Amino acid sequence: MASHKILVIDDSTVIRKHVKEMLPKGFEVIEAKDGVEGINLIRQAKPNFIMLDFILPKMSGFDIFNELKSDPKLQTIPLVLMSGRKEEVTAKIKEPFKYFAFIEKPFNKKQLTDAIKESMQKAKKRPATPAPAPVSAATAESSLESAQEIAQLKAKVAKMQQEIDALKKQLGQLVTFIKQKLK
Repeated sequence: MASHKILVIDDSTVIRKHVKEMLPKGFEVIEAKDGVEGINLIRQAKPNFIMLDFILPKMSGFDIFNELKSDPKLQTIPLVLMSGRKEEVTAKIKEPFKYFAFIEKPFNKKQLTDAIKESMQKAKKRPATPAPAPVSAATAESSLESAQEIAQLKAKVAKMQQEIDALKKQLGQLVTFIKQKLK
């Protein structure tokens, strides 16, 4: 069994494969294709390191980041946030990034290695946060259900937005067609 488990959470199979190929031998790479699968694997597989895409289906990278940040058991895991749109990351998380590294897509092996080293250094500097007061089972279950409902609603909103965009495109084509016929 590999000594280091790295969890790569990205909806792009190409990125997950790219990261896996760039890492030296001896790393066990675990992959998640969406945010819900990612957060479940964080809790089950207990990775030594996390590479997290910021824009994900089902549960965003920002939501996962907030869960990691709020859980004393998870906040010590070194983290590299990945995105091709740094401005979206900095709109939600202000620079300088104090306890994690950021890598902009696309990236090469040296950039990946540097980001991993940086995140490990930053994770060591993170002060220990006291554990929150115990939560009753009913409250925890209610919170989990709420989080799942929110994730489902976000997925529905994203799907509806895609449908709206498709309808707008069709409407534009229809208007163009009518204008051509009226000439």
